[in-house]
Amino acid sequence: QVQPVESGGGLVQAGGSLRLSCAASGSIFSINRMGWYRRAPGKERELVAHITSGGSTYYSDSVKGRFAISRDYAKNTLYLQMNSLKAEDTGVYYCNVVTTRSSVWGQGTQVTVSS
Repeated sequence: QVQPVESGGGLVQAGGSLRLSCAASGSIFSINRMGWYRRAPGKERELVAHITSGGSTYYSDSVKGRFAISRDYAKNTLYLQMNSLKAEDTGVYYCNVVTTRSSVWGQGTQVTVSS
């Protein structure tokens, strides 16, 4: 079983940057895709970005050009570099790991962007 643990959230002013990390432990050889989701206050959880085992990436329109997802295979860690942050980026960010057997979520990390 893969266990993801997020870190790197915090409070930042609009226009600033943050980098989130997700360290994955366990059966990492079976990972098909890793991604970041977020839940804004009062809204449903939404996909922000994901990266496949082959390195293909996807970004939601709302973050395209501002966020960058990457994965360090040696460290089994997923990153989300967030630049030009906006107030509407505020929310709890969750790491999701999809393996051949399951979809596993981290506990989430809070990102707050002040305007």
